[in-house]
Amino acid sequence: MALLKKAQSGDKKAHEAFVTANLRLVLSIVQRFYGRKQSADDIFQVGCVGLIKAMKNFNTAYDLRFSTYAVPMIVGEIRRFLRDSSALRVSRSLRDTAYKALQVRHDLETTGDKEATNEEIAACMALPVREVTYALDAISDPVSLYDPVYHDGDETVMVMDQIADDKYDADRWTRSVAVSEALDKLPDRERRILMLRFYEGKTQMEVSEEIGISQAQVSRLEKSAIKELNKLIS
Repeated sequence: MALLKKAQSGDKKAHEAFVTANLRLVLSIVQRFYGRKQSADDIFQVGCVGLIKAMKNFNTAYDLRFSTYAVPMIVGEIRRFLRDSSALRVSRSLRDTAYKALQVRHDLETTGDKEATNEEIAACMALPVREVTYALDAISDPVSLYDPVYHDGDETVMVMDQIADDKYDADRWTRSVAVSEALDKLPDRERRILMLRFYEGKTQMEVSEEIGISQAQVSRLEKSAIKELNKLIS
């Protein structure tokens, strides 16, 4: 506490000594966030920022361990960094709700002996459970369908395997995306002919009347478009 008071009063040596003495605390928290896309070094630096903020704001008059105050401050700083650098942009109001929910969760789990549920968090915030759940989900990192969830020798189970629908398999979905992207690269008239023929089920005669060209031209353009489509997909 004496060193902390000196650091808060502007003593640079005490400031440096106090931060150095608490780097293990930052490191222990940073380890919770390993495996994220951001580098461990970046997360550690952000954690140090949280430590310095905690050091500056800690009230030494209270009978409270510094680590008890610093841990949520460091965690909050890291979570804000991860949230703001996420590939998915989330609205400010939603992020604020999620941050408050995380703080409430921490408070509940600090005073209790079990993991806080979204229902308990929502009750403390006087919000619908759905709103709290949605906010927390919004700041979660996106997961790739190809991320492994189980691996045993030659057998690998991916996220896709756990949510796959028998009516719409992965190969069919991949082909559908490839065809859609290839269609976008075709000239407007050829793309329209294929859409009318194979998505709306019209005959060549009906297509010729709608576009205003002969059936023979429709047939020729259709064959040419299919040939180009196969080249783009392969």
